[in-house]
Amino acid sequence: MTTKRFFVAFLLVSLVLAGIVSFYASSSPDGLEKVAGDKGIAAEEKDHALGDGPLADYGVKGLDNERLSGGLSGVVGVGVTLLAGGGLFWALRRRAGAPDPS
Repeated sequence: MTTKRFFVAFLLVSLVLAGIVSFYASSSPDGLEKVAGDKGIAAEEKDHALGDGPLADYGVKGLDNERLSGGLSGVVGVGVTLLAGGGLFWALRRRAGAPDPS
């Protein structure tokens, strides 16, 4: 498998997991939320400054379809993460003086 095919396959799997499979994730609180609730720490929580942002609460603001909203939020998250990571790797490679393969 070539590197290009690997990255395309990785991107497709990531998008399917974020856009479709994530809808079936458990809605139960994770371990940290459970302990915070059990110990009374959760009673002191405050709203986050970005709590009303366009992708808050694992959904897209303004979309009423819960499945579509969550899936689109996951796809946007994958895209932003790949762009940020790819940009960082690109900048570090250029800074290190590595020859450009193209």
